[in-house]
Amino acid sequence: VWVSSPGSWALREPDCHHDGKQTSWKCGFIRTIIQHPCLRHDPKGRGKARMLKKIQICLCFFFVSGILYEISLLSSCCFSYMPMSKHFLTPEQVLNIGRSIIFLETTDRLEPPPLVSCSVESAARIYQDRPIILFMKGLTNDTALVLNSSYAAFSLLSSMKNVFIFPLQMETVFQETPLLQWYNQVVPEQEKNWVHISSDASRLALIWKYGGIYMDTDVISIRPIPDESFLAAQKSKFSSNGIFGFPAYHKFIWDCMENFVLKYNGNIWGNQGPFLMTRMLKAICNLTDFKGTEDHSCQNISFLNPQRFYPIPYPAWGRYYEVWDKSPDFNHSYALHLWNFMNHNRKAVVAGSNTLAEKLYKAYCPTTYEDLIQNAELRDFTRSEN
Repeated sequence: VWVSSPGSWALREPDCHHDGKQTSWKCGFIRTIIQHPCLRHDPKGRGKARMLKKIQICLCFFFVSGILYEISLLSSCCFSYMPMSKHFLTPEQVLNIGRSIIFLETTDRLEPPPLVSCSVESAARIYQDRPIILFMKGLTNDTALVLNSSYAAFSLLSSMKNVFIFPLQMETVFQETPLLQWYNQVVPEQEKNWVHISSDASRLALIWKYGGIYMDTDVISIRPIPDESFLAAQKSKFSSNGIFGFPAYHKFIWDCMENFVLKYNGNIWGNQGPFLMTRMLKAICNLTDFKGTEDHSCQNISFLNPQRFYPIPYPAWGRYYEVWDKSPDFNHSYALHLWNFMNHNRKAVVAGSNTLAEKLYKAYCPTTYEDLIQNAELRDFTRSEN
């Protein structure tokens, strides 16, 4: 007899009664009543009992296998069901799933440009088992459904099964962090670098509360990052804050938030961003120059080689928009930072240009390339002909 108890299954021999009364066999939800004499005194009955026992075991095996199969479907393909219901989930519900990839848009624009779309799409493709979240300051709950149908990039990203787009509500994000008091006192209209400063603060608070990986919206993912607690070296002894990852409630991020407030100076670009990360890392680690492609480690924090995200340094950022005789393979990189902050002339990906950036779009964000580059140029051409 198969007997079920919470979390386990056990096989137990049926009770044998000399009076020939009924013996009850159970297997999951299957119940069979068997009439037989005492098995000890009836060889034929013993043979029938063995046969029936095998049948019961087989039925139980199929039953348990079916349950395990359903569970495996739910666990391994959870995001495949989200397009049906994800629009009803709150930011906190999604963030509590854990291991999120977080992007921020701290301007008021509502239509993500192609590079933002490419960054989010590439992450969604590389990290298919993780929530990809784009927080947008200009978005409200009232405009979400309208944008879904009226903006091409918004609609494109919303249709991806593991991509979530939420309003960025800073006061809520800063709750229960050292940044809340600073946020209540600062005057955004008087801050010349507010778009960057508010982004620097928001990414720290979100990663501290929920854990995961933060990425700038000009980072194209090309393979998974294996580290959980990491900072990205922009060059030797200097950390960026354009991409980093930590588990929730990590002390390093809390210390960064405290230093953000203590050393706040909104007039110095990057003081609350890469300079903050660098000075906090130097306070606990003896930073040395990188040699080759090795990574450094200090107090369980990986300080990843510049080749991981910055194989093309910022002085050479324009090379992404050039045609290469032979395109680099980026075998030592997890993602590529395209330095959009340096792109003052607004260089863009053009279909058929054969630039390095175009090749990256085709390889890592093909839907963005097709819908926002190729089709957009075709629509513009048709419109001008008309």
